[in-house]
Amino acid sequence: MTDTPLSRIRNFAIIAHIDHGKSTLADRLIQATGTIALRDMKEQMLDSMELEKERGITIKAASVRLEYKAQDGLDYVLNLMDTPGHVDFAYEVSRSLAACEGSLLVVDASQGVEAQTLANVYQAIEAGHEIVPVLNKVDLPAAEPDRVKQQIEDVIGLDAEDAVMISAKTGLNIEGVLEALVTRLPAPKGDPGAPLKALLVDSWYDSYLGVIILIRVKDGTIRRGQKIRFMAQGTTHVVDSVGVFRPKMVPVDYLGPGEMGYLNAAIKTVADTNVGDTITDDRTPAAEPLAGFKPSIPVVWCGLYPVDADDFEKLRDSLGKLRLNDSSFHFEAESSAALGFGFRCGFLGLLHLEIIQERLSREFDLDLIATAPSVVYKLELNKGEELELHNPADMPDPTFIQSIQEPWIKATIMVPDEHLGSILTLCTERRGQQVELTYVGNRAMAVYRLPLNEVVFDFYDRLKSVSRGYASFDYAMDGYAEGDLVKISIMVNAEPVDALSFLAHRSQAERRGRSICEKLKELIPRQLFKIPIQAAIGGRVIARETISAMSKDVTAKCYGGDISRKRKLLDKQKEGKKRMRQFGKVEIPQSAFIAALKMDS
Repeated sequence: MTDTPLSRIRNFAIIAHIDHGKSTLADRLIQATGTIALRDMKEQMLDSMELEKERGITIKAASVRLEYKAQDGLDYVLNLMDTPGHVDFAYEVSRSLAACEGSLLVVDASQGVEAQTLANVYQAIEAGHEIVPVLNKVDLPAAEPDRVKQQIEDVIGLDAEDAVMISAKTGLNIEGVLEALVTRLPAPKGDPGAPLKALLVDSWYDSYLGVIILIRVKDGTIRRGQKIRFMAQGTTHVVDSVGVFRPKMVPVDYLGPGEMGYLNAAIKTVADTNVGDTITDDRTPAAEPLAGFKPSIPVVWCGLYPVDADDFEKLRDSLGKLRLNDSSFHFEAESSAALGFGFRCGFLGLLHLEIIQERLSREFDLDLIATAPSVVYKLELNKGEELELHNPADMPDPTFIQSIQEPWIKATIMVPDEHLGSILTLCTERRGQQVELTYVGNRAMAVYRLPLNEVVFDFYDRLKSVSRGYASFDYAMDGYAEGDLVKISIMVNAEPVDALSFLAHRSQAERRGRSICEKLKELIPRQLFKIPIQAAIGGRVIARETISAMSKDVTAKCYGGDISRKRKLLDKQKEGKKRMRQFGKVEIPQSAFIAALKMDS
């Protein structure tokens, strides 16, 4: 590596709310330091996935090494981590922050502090970061830098007097950001002579090289040919190559303390590389591993089934490939009487679910049905056993269950004053408990405890519609609490349909049961006999709709004569319908499933 002294290395992350300009600022920093030739420069350099570019969001955190000659005439190495802003990918942010000593907090000068800004700042403060506030979009007519500076001080408690004023789009004052990085952020600490300690920040699969690992070296050095050991896994590997990202991969001789880069050691699967693990030298290992960080836990589960049953193996392979580059995504095989064979998949949130579904249909050309999303419930049985319930269809008989616990979240909602009333009403409808309500200027910040079950369906859409798009929302898991929950089974012609069963709070069971019955009544085609559609809790029916039979005029060919001839034909038809109702099978068309599940989501 270039022998840059530790005092001239800076590792920093860019954190902000969605759309406040993180990736655009990263582009300008790459351009200003001449890391990439102008002809190779393109928008959102660090967002490599097609979906990231299309939706304008960052999903995977990305790293790049910049070299900068400061005003004091010295050369500095700046390692930049661009992080996602969306709540579902907060896990990516926590990993990136663990690898850095400082953060650039980007705030939109026209919108001010939003919910995600707060969540990410608190994560950075917990990670012990020095934070430099940056006000972006100051060239907009709606920009109010002084008001936003005051807001940063009031809400976050950071001194924003010397915040850097920039416009990432036009490149205004990017030099000021680079100088602030060099002068205001601390240099990393580390001992090149100590045993090797490197943090495994991220890993992904490359079809030519195998698994590529993003590392941050804390102590010691790592070089090609060295035999390394993963401390948590206990596995050993020989390093094939080490290098840095500029954003393309550039091999180097070695990486020293305080540096960020990649290593490749012919590892076959990403499952062998636990994110947060410590990498050390096999001959002279470190005494204890680095602190690392908590593994990600899926909070939302749903079933994914191929529309065409022949695509099952293709779906299995595709999920396996996605899992290679996304360690926070989980799946296990399951089957359903109505939908055939499929997989139960775990996600970090609804956006994560949507992204995975979209990638499956785009990259692997799969046509899928997703069942209604559900959360993980904890059941305590009478015998004292504890169970985790991912799928409502697997729920044991209620007589064996002592209590059901559901996950709760702590939600922070920031909203302009005039929409506060409708937001509070929405949270109360969803069984929310108000924790606090504070004001900053004309914006309110409401903190609520909400059951995750109520948020999973359409909470985010409702929040945006009642606030005309002005509310911003962030949440963190807040443990489990016992709830009065019941399983609602849907029966068509007295046959239970497992794919449509769900858990709900007793107070809302009837409303949700009725709405799904009404929907199915419109969706299931009429038969020659009456079809009852029922929603039931255990043996008690709480909602019912009936699809009337198609009528066939059996007396059409019977002209004149005695009325008893017609009566005989009608009685015969009645007997036939009775037998049909007993033995008739109702085929629910695939389209009806998709529509019914969509309705509930």
